[in-house]
Amino acid sequence: MKIGLAQSKSVKGDIQANIENHLRLIEQALAQKADAVFFPELSLTGYEPELAAVLATTPEDVRFAVFQQMSDAHTLTIGVGMPIRTAKGIQITLLVFQPHQSLQTYAKQQLHADELPYFIAGDKQLLLWPDTLKVAPAICYESLQISHAESANALGAQVYLTSVAKSQKGIDKARTHYPLIARQYEMPVLMVNGVGYCDNFESAGNSGFWNSKGELVAALDNGSEGVLVVEVGEVGG
Repeated sequence: MKIGLAQSKSVKGDIQANIENHLRLIEQALAQKADAVFFPELSLTGYEPELAAVLATTPEDVRFAVFQQMSDAHTLTIGVGMPIRTAKGIQITLLVFQPHQSLQTYAKQQLHADELPYFIAGDKQLLLWPDTLKVAPAICYESLQISHAESANALGAQVYLTSVAKSQKGIDKARTHYPLIARQYEMPVLMVNGVGYCDNFESAGNSGFWNSKGELVAALDNGSEGVLVVEVGEVGG
């Protein structure tokens, strides 16, 4: 399977502008014959916790219909980040649109202390393509906690997909942690990060792919938008 990592630059709080930019990057992924494409944490709003209460919506928001249409038309799985409002509170959510299927969602289960005033944690791990590739999404902070990868592996995950909003300091930690996860669980790691300023830091890009030996196979730079498409096999890669 060819999975695209769309390293995007979000416009703070402007959902429509970000949707339009997502569509541009999705076209780039299609041009590289991707089967799936994923975006950074909270990509449709930018990582802006203080704005989450105003910007949060539901998965049924009609503005998202274009992603399902693109998915259906091109047989492409699309994963985008959005604050989603639930009965209990707002969650940092990955919305996953798959061809001619119902929308799937994954809400960040382990929150950083700074996120607790704005968000509540999810309580269930999602596995994408459970009958074949078994991809476990993780969102930023939790992807640096060994307990999350351990739980995903226990569910049978074969690939670890991390959607993040990380500064250079966070990228430095990721470059140490992700190879350890990959080797320990023989589980390739894909990370998609944004670029540009958000919240109180500069997102440092460097979206990349580590194989099951913990080797960094490919990565983007630290400041440019773009799509990295990598091939991931059903038993590692």
